[in-house]
Amino acid sequence: MIKSSNNDKELNEETLVTVAQTFKALSDPTRIRILYLLSQRECSVTEIAEQLSLGQSTVSHQLRLLKNLRLVKYKRSGKSLIYSPDDQHVMSMLEQSIHHAVHD
Repeated sequence: MIKSSNNDKELNEETLVTVAQTFKALSDPTRIRILYLLSQRECSVTEIAEQLSLGQSTVSHQLRLLKNLRLVKYKRSGKSLIYSPDDQHVMSMLEQSIHHAVHD
């Protein structure tokens, strides 16, 4: 049984939308690759683009979406932004999903 953080038996509309948006974000292979890389180490846009063989504009677009959903955060290092996961719950869910996919 799934327990809600509140005592309501039904989820409110805001929670439903947030959960749906999170699953939608995790349904994209590029975003999964980015989140998986960030689960291993903090990276700049340039590092992500190079590591995953993606264009910087593609990476920036995906990071903006992930940041808006509070799935990643950044800190400034000189002129660069360094990205890292912002929600361990989602990262745990991603890890469990990967484990499920490769499990025999």
